[in-house]
Amino acid sequence: MKFPFPTPYPSRRSAVMAENIVSTSQPLAAQAGLAMLTRGGNAVDAALATAITLTVVEPTGNGLGSDGFAIIWDGARLHGMNASGRSPAAWTPERFGATGVPETGWNSVSVPGMVGGWVALSEKFGKLPFADLFKPAIRYAEEGFIVSPIIATLWANGASNLGDQPGFADHFMPGGRAPFAGERFVAKDTARSLRLIAQTKGEAFYRGELAEKMVAHSAANDGTMTMEDLAAEAPDWCGTIHAGFDGVDLHEIPPNGQGIAACMALGMLAHTPVRDYGPDDPRALHLMWEAMKLAFRDIDAYVADPGHMAAVTAQDMLDPGYLKQRAVLIDPARAQDFGAGAPKRGGTVYLATADTNGMMVSYIQSNYAGFGSGVVVPGTGIHMQNRGSAFVMAEGHPNRVGPRKRPFHTIIPGFLMAEGTPRMAFGVMGGPMQAQGHVQMVLRTQLWGQDVQTAVDAPRWRVTEGLGIACESAMDAGTLQTMADLGHAISLETPDAAFGFGGAQLVHRLDSGGYAGGSDPRKDGCAVGF
Repeated sequence: MKFPFPTPYPSRRSAVMAENIVSTSQPLAAQAGLAMLTRGGNAVDAALATAITLTVVEPTGNGLGSDGFAIIWDGARLHGMNASGRSPAAWTPERFGATGVPETGWNSVSVPGMVGGWVALSEKFGKLPFADLFKPAIRYAEEGFIVSPIIATLWANGASNLGDQPGFADHFMPGGRAPFAGERFVAKDTARSLRLIAQTKGEAFYRGELAEKMVAHSAANDGTMTMEDLAAEAPDWCGTIHAGFDGVDLHEIPPNGQGIAACMALGMLAHTPVRDYGPDDPRALHLMWEAMKLAFRDIDAYVADPGHMAAVTAQDMLDPGYLKQRAVLIDPARAQDFGAGAPKRGGTVYLATADTNGMMVSYIQSNYAGFGSGVVVPGTGIHMQNRGSAFVMAEGHPNRVGPRKRPFHTIIPGFLMAEGTPRMAFGVMGGPMQAQGHVQMVLRTQLWGQDVQTAVDAPRWRVTEGLGIACESAMDAGTLQTMADLGHAISLETPDAAFGFGGAQLVHRLDSGGYAGGSDPRKDGCAVGF
């Protein structure tokens, strides 16, 4: 990869180049992962230490009650892991009625799968003792850490919305408010829970003391989670799905996640003239926007827990003939509001790591809506995701709420392969931005030759509903007018407004054998290496 200079977009950062690298959204967590590499650990050890530390230092996007996904290049082949939890056995459509699954409280909480994923990753790939990976996080929880600026802003937003949820204020609002940037936050309950998880390799979380406390708090607050629900949880080694574009294959985790949308959009774009234009050309943007809309309409209709996708499978949605057929619908001269096709007729944190031996990890974990459900289990520091709120109530829909079922997921790790060799571990955290961000990062780095930091710094867009497109205010005014003339309903947002354009972290393999890391200035994080 070449690194053109000067870069075309305002940037606060340069790509970080090293033989071992960690890129994530909070500096203390990045350094925790780097510490494992300096001790002789591998990229999985680094990823896990980073992820564990993020539950403490970036609680606005994840916590011990999160779900997670990972794609790992082990030096010889690619592995995919789904550590998203299932709904409690008592969840039926009748329980929720016409109002559906709420967005907060215990009745939005599916079983957290992330901790089980940590254990599985460490056992399969790790070199260092599992308990050692927790030491940085335990220290920051026990002794406190200095809250960083963007996280402080998100913390205040979360506190204003969730302060009345069970246990939230007691844990996250010392003195009756969210901590300011530069203040120290101490979480001794979290430190104790981390020790229990480390010492028992997750048994305390799913079958022991911590599980008992979660179940008791659920029962006291109209929840239904049981010890049996927690004990039944286990991650799946699910492999990956993929789609190609000019010799590069984008790999994603199969449904229940939205990664398939990125694969579908890329597969459609392969049948368009997008290659004829530059990265910021209105004609290229129009093609990308239309392809993403087509992909999203399909995943809204069909994606769910794969065990419930009998009518339309991931393979049906990725069929090359189908994607070519969908690409034909794109009119280069006007925006359209597409419907779903017929593939078969009849709040998140992300990190990427890589080591000198060639192992690369793309990893993501999330509480969904910022602090998730707002529920914090007393005496544990465990705050719970609200992934259950992604279920729908429509009868016959594959993502209809039901017992022991994985809900639709927005969080997705991405990975690029080229001719059987690893090229880039990357992700763009941020709800429905994620699949769209993956497409933008792939095309900017692979088609248009931008380095990882330039690709991260570039103005972003995301499709919304109907003809709607949200664009960052830094996008060229002339380009925006051209897009509006094509019929797109443009809305402008600053990068800081609701953080709707996500946070990207990229680690790209270099021909020299090292790596280049990019980290999003929309977040507090950094890429670090040696």
